[in-house]
Parts: sequence; C-alpha cells; structure tokens
Amino acid sequence: MAENNTNKPGNNGQAPDPSRRGFLKNSGIAVGGAAGGALLGGLFTNQFGKKDEKKSSAGNDKKTEKRFEEARMFFTRFADFAILEQATERIFPEDKNGPGAIGLGVPYFIDKQLAGPYGNNVKDYRQGPFTNGNGTAADSSLNRGEIIINGLRMMSEESMKRFDTKFDEASEEQQTEILKDFEADKVKIKGISSKSFFKLLRTLTLEGAYCDPLYGGNRNMEGWKMKEYPGSIASYANMIEEKEFIKMDQISLTDYQPK
Repeated sequence: MAENNTNKPGNNGQAPDPSRRGFLKNSGIAVGGAAGGALLGGLFTNQFGKKDEKKSSAGNDKKTEKRFEEARMFFTRFADFAILEQATERIFPEDKNGPGAIGLGVPYFIDKQLAGPYGNNVKDYRQGPFTNGNGTAADSSLNRGEIIINGLRMMSEESMKRFDTKFDEASEEQQTEILKDFEADKVKIKGISSKSFFKLLRTLTLEGAYCDPLYGGNRNMEGWKMKEYPGSIASYANMIEEKEFIKMDQISLTDYQPK
C-alpha cells in the first residue's frame, strides 16, 4: 500500500508549509532562475531590443561598438532627439572628407551641454527685459534648452504642414528647405526668432564636431583629422622652428588622464 506522505516531515525536519507564502517561496526557489529570468529577459528584449532602420547617432545602419557614454541626459523624448540628429546632419553632412554630425556624435554633445549649466543659462543675467520672438538667445526669457526644444518641435510642425511627414523622416532636400527658412527668419517660434534658433543650433553643431572628445563630440577625433589639427598638444617647443608642415597624430585631453 502506498505510504501517505501528507504529514511526513521534509528533508529539513520541518513539516511542509501549505500556506500561500510557503508555496510562493518554494516555487520561486525552484523555477525563479529559469522561468523568471526567461520572462524578464523576453520582456526587456521585446521592449528595448527593436532597432530603427533609419541612420542615427547609435549607428543603426551598420554594426558599431556600444558606446555607454552616449546616453541621453537632456532629451526625455526620443522624437525630439531624432529631429536633432537629422537637423545637425544637414548642417554638417557626411561627405568624402569624413563623417557628418551623426558620425561625430554631435547630437550627444548637444544633449550633454543642454543638460548642464549652459543649457540652463546658469551664468547669464536673467532679469530682463526680454525681446521674446525678435531677439537673440540672450534676449529670450527661455533658456537654451527650452529654445532648442521649441525650435526642433516647430521644425517637425513645419515638416508635417508642408510635406505631411515628420522632419526626421523627410527627404534631405525637404529638411534643407526648412532649415533655410529658419535661417532666413521666415518661421515663427515661441520665445525667440527662428533665425536666432538656427544660429544657436549651428553653433552647437560646429562645437560638437570640433570639440575635444572629452566633452562628448568629435568622436574618435575624426573632426580634427579632417582638418589635420593635432588637438590638445601640451607643447610645440620641439618643432616651433620647423619650416615645413608637420602632420601629427591627434591627442585628446583624455590622453593625459592617469592610466
């Protein structure tokens, strides 16, 4: 006759716990690693593993190494960041000389700048009077971060109005047309003139292309390489008397960090 194990102690000498707490505890130990891991892994993979086929700063158009330092800090909406990517690429496009703004990591440079004191106009006089809608970035009651966000969203609105498509999905010719109208001050933006917004965006783009990589742009010093600029050289004393042009390897501020 089969032995009744209902009241028989377990391996630890204690009677089994028939309660709901005991069931969850025991089943969690048994299958938590396998089932729980698989469930969570599938959940996060499905949510975050989708890739956008359009070229972006992440280099989705081809295999690239993961850059963990390139994480958005200011742009909480990816839609805004996507507009920034395409706008900066039109201002500083890729050509036979080298990568464009996206390849140089310019959008992430701008993101980092706007997330810090510069984006919040921390060191600027902010008491007014302001000439909102007509003046420069310094004459606006909006800080630089707000100016960039307003300008990018207006670019998307203009693209939808003219071409029935989002700015980051418009053709290069359509994107360029909108940017030229912003530069010519033909578009109205809340809090600042479109000309001043474009000037700020262009300035940030160029700074991101040629800054020291320490600040998040000029990826792999490619911006300097295109101009044959050596970068952060500590001293030219050993070559200052040379009459011929000397082509040097690029050096970043990060190269001076202790190993």
